[in-house]
Amino acid sequence: MKTLKIAVLKGDGIGPEIVDSALEVLDSLASKYNFQYETKEGLIGGIAIDKTGSPLPEETVKICKESDAVLLGAVGGPKWDDLPTDKKPEKGLLGIRKALDLYANLRPAKVFDALIESSPLKESVVKGTDLMVVRELSSDVYYGEPRGITTLENGERYGFNTMGYKESEIRRVVKKAFEIARQRRKKLTSVDKANVLEVSGLWRDIVNEEHKNYQDVELEHLYVDNCAMQLVNRPYSFDTIVTGNIFGDILSDEAGVIQGSLGMLPSASLGDKYALYEPIHGSAPDIAGKGIANPIATILSVAMMFKYSFKMDDVAKAIEDAVDKALAQGYRTQDIYRGEGIKVNTKEMTKKIIENL
Repeated sequence: MKTLKIAVLKGDGIGPEIVDSALEVLDSLASKYNFQYETKEGLIGGIAIDKTGSPLPEETVKICKESDAVLLGAVGGPKWDDLPTDKKPEKGLLGIRKALDLYANLRPAKVFDALIESSPLKESVVKGTDLMVVRELSSDVYYGEPRGITTLENGERYGFNTMGYKESEIRRVVKKAFEIARQRRKKLTSVDKANVLEVSGLWRDIVNEEHKNYQDVELEHLYVDNCAMQLVNRPYSFDTIVTGNIFGDILSDEAGVIQGSLGMLPSASLGDKYALYEPIHGSAPDIAGKGIANPIATILSVAMMFKYSFKMDDVAKAIEDAVDKALAQGYRTQDIYRGEGIKVNTKEMTKKIIENL
């Protein structure tokens, strides 16, 4: 029996609390599904700065590279806001993504029937929504060169960034998206701005070329502005969305809001060799240590770990079903409590999910 090796980076704020909840779920799964696992902790973010002077110590990178998957809590907080930009906790997160060459960010957005009233959209619009945004994570305008702010001859300041993609960078994330769509409902929406951007023209050409290898997957192209509208108008119609870094940054947040609570949103960042799983809600320093954080996003991130890294779909589904059942039973942490149901804290929600496994 292979032992699953998991690097654990608890980070800052509520990170340790929610990761501990996820590890409790993991522990209960091991006996039920007859697998073995071991964890090794590393430092990242603010706590790493406090203890080592760096937001991403080399030892942490080493631990991650020796593991089958990485589980991360959250980084950052007001304690470190005044540090230079290159020394802030968030640099640890960017650094580990780069060190592990994580180029595909997966952000699911599923509207739970039990929480449908939390969505800002009408029930008739959001019911049945279950989509996945695949965002390219390692290139685009965020990383392009040249960049900077300069002064023109007339004294006017001029800021510039470069949007660019190599063919190989597009092709690998598009392949990943087609494979994910094939595992879901076999529909892929590619989002670009090919009517005005040359880089998007290349993007669309490569998507069409790769589609020849995935003829069983239905493909549609949408301009990014139209996609933003359709996510509000008909979110239920989307299955898998693939797009570039900047468009994906915006659209995945929009899709997340449709669900109703950031505390429910997991994510995965995948490369060809390594993978990292984390909730998207951040460190929430205002509630850290109070025991009221919502652990569901981190627990669902573990479900994604079993699906994409360990290829144990039955375990992934068991976690998702246990979360569904806890919500259907009326259990709510503070962030999703709307005056009805049973208000619970972090440990109580975790316990209910484990009981439902």
